[in-house]
Formats: sequence, structure tokens, C-alpha cells
Amino acid sequence: MEHLQTSADTLFILLGAIMILAMHAGFAFLELGTVRRKNQVNALVKILADFSVSTLAYFFIGYSIAYGVNFFSGAEVLAAKNGYELTKFFFLLTFAAAIPAIVSGGIAERARLNPQFAATFLLVGFIYPFFEGIAWNNAYGIQDWLTASFGASFHDFAGSVVVHAVGGWIGLAAVLMLGARRGRYHKDGGIAGAHPPSSIPFLALGAWILTVGWFGFNVMSAQTLDKISGLVAMNSLMAMVGGTLVALVAGKNDPGFVHNGPLAGLVAICAGSDLMHPLGALITGGIAGGLFVLMFTLTQNRWKIDDVLGVWPLHGLCGAWGGIAAGIFGLTSLGGLGGVAFMSQLIGTLMGVGVALAGGFVVYGLLKMTVGIRLDAEEEFNGADLSIHKISASSERETLW
Repeated sequence: MEHLQTSADTLFILLGAIMILAMHAGFAFLELGTVRRKNQVNALVKILADFSVSTLAYFFIGYSIAYGVNFFSGAEVLAAKNGYELTKFFFLLTFAAAIPAIVSGGIAERARLNPQFAATFLLVGFIYPFFEGIAWNNAYGIQDWLTASFGASFHDFAGSVVVHAVGGWIGLAAVLMLGARRGRYHKDGGIAGAHPPSSIPFLALGAWILTVGWFGFNVMSAQTLDKISGLVAMNSLMAMVGGTLVALVAGKNDPGFVHNGPLAGLVAICAGSDLMHPLGALITGGIAGGLFVLMFTLTQNRWKIDDVLGVWPLHGLCGAWGGIAAGIFGLTSLGGLGGVAFMSQLIGTLMGVGVALAGGFVVYGLLKMTVGIRLDAEEEFNGADLSIHKISASSERETLW
């Protein structure tokens, strides 16, 4: 029976890893559909190559920082318990690799490729696992301090803060270090070019792939079969619906907002999906959908922050909201299962934001000062596809837009 249990757990977490690996195709197509045609090839290459760089960084450095575990043993040791520890690494790697995938959308159309790979290695090897270890492995005793101070530790079941907020706030630092795309804004602050999405169908396909994969992202964060919960699936569903409908209304039927709405809801529900009542999840997702529409509009039009896919509003802000929401709708007084404290959620969320911002500015600041992180004016005008990859997304002659 024990062998059967470990076999089932290994298969369970392996299927979760495969579902989240598939989500990276969603990241790719969401970016591909949003950027201009002259940058579509670059979007596809970045996501796949970033995942590979992330694997090396996490295997050799990051996983050990987060959990104190390495794989420098013989294969007979690694194969113990049906290789469960290996598949657990694979599963958590897909979370770690989401960091550069998130950042990629913010810095699209003007970032150099090789410096971004260097940033990916540093972020996944050092910055992300530092906070991951604090939140999910009780590193440095911070969780114990929160429990002693407020009665509960920081709770983030599937990564609203650990993955999404961290990725989104790193993305904000990267976007600010890069600056806006040339031609996006006038020198007097006005909007010069709208830079509309190149393909709404591809954008929608990316959103759908991410949405479906998210049920593996959330449900299989249980990591063992005996801890699986239908409540997580239902809460994910309700948050997705809430985010979609609010984004539909607040975004005035704009397809870009509509297809990012479910993602906003799912980002926000990750932290408390195992605790909330479905009605609390619906409200959490709805607030996230509205938050994304409002803050994307403000960042692009008023603050002139050229975050191409809106990764800071979507992942950074909705992820932070999700961490705090778990401390509200997870309470028994609001229909949740309890075991959370609002102050612990607030402090843990702010800590994740702080680590991400500091790490993002350090990594991209160092790269900017040493090797440079931005395409030159001619390369950006021609597009990353021709400038970096020497090929366009279409065999036909494309206009430079």
C-alpha cells in the first residue's frame, strides 16, 4: 500500500508539472498576440529558452537555496519513492520558471536577448528561491515569528505572492530600467503610438491555455493525492468567472481586458484557494478583474509606464491583492476555513514585494551598467525578430509596425 501511495503521489504531481509546463505555451501566445508582428518570433523564442535557463539555475542553485535539497547523489538514491522528489522538483521548477515568463511580457519589443537570459539565471537562481524558502520552507524563522506575533503564519497555497506578485514586481523594476518603447510616448508626455495587439486570436489562445493549466497550478499544489481538494478547484473557477465578468464590464468589452480578466482572478485566488468559501473567491476574482483594468489604464495612459502586457497590474498588484484577500476571506467569520491572520498576510505580501523590487532593480541595474539591456534604435525599429533572429513570423514581407 505504501508503494501504491508513493506511485500515485508521483503521478499526481507529475501531471501537475506537465499542466503548468503547458501554461508556458500560454505565456508565449499571450505575448505573441499582444506585441506587434515584428516581435512575434522573439516572444516565442524567449519563453522556451527562458524555461531552459531557469531549469539549470533552479537545478544547480535555486532549489537548494529554497529547500536545502540538491540532486548530486547517485541515481539509485534519486529513484527512491518512485522518484517523487524528482517530480516535486519538476513541479516547483514550473513555478520558478514563471518568473521570467511574467517579466518577458513587460519588457517585450525592446529588450536584448542574451542579457535577459542572464537576468533569468540570476532571478531564478537567487532572488525567487530566497523568498520561496521564506514562504514555503520556513527559512530564517520568519514564519515562526509571524505565528508567534499574530497567531498564524503567512499562507500562500499556490503562489499569489510567491510566484505572481514577485514576478510582477520584478517586471515593474525591469520595465522602469528599460524605459518605454521608442515612439510610444511624446516627449511632452502625450501618447504617440497605440501599438495595438497584432493578433487577438493568438492573445485569446494564450489566455485560454493559461486558464486551463491554472487548475493544475492550483489544485495540484496539494503535492500529494491525499490532500487534493475540490474546494480549490471550485474557488479557482469562481475567481476566474468573477475576474472575467468584471473585466468585461469595466473594460467596456475590450477583448484584451476580457481575456486578461480570468487571469487576474486566477492570480488573486492562488493564495487562499484552499481556504475561502466560493462566494469569497468570486469577490476576490471580481476585485482583481477590476483592479487590472483600472491599473493597466493608469500605468499606460497617465503614468506612461510602458508595461506591454500589463504584467505589473496583472501579476504584481492582483498577486498582492490575493495574498491580502486570503487573510480576509479565509477567516471563519467570512465563511472560510480559518487558520490565517490578516497581519501575517499583509506583512508576508509586503515582504514579497520588497524582495522582488530590490532584486529586480539590482539584477537589471547591474546588467544595464555592464552589458546593456536594450536594443538600439535601429534594431528596435526593425523589430526583434529580424534584429535578433534574422527571420520574421511570416514568409511574406512584413511592414514595420
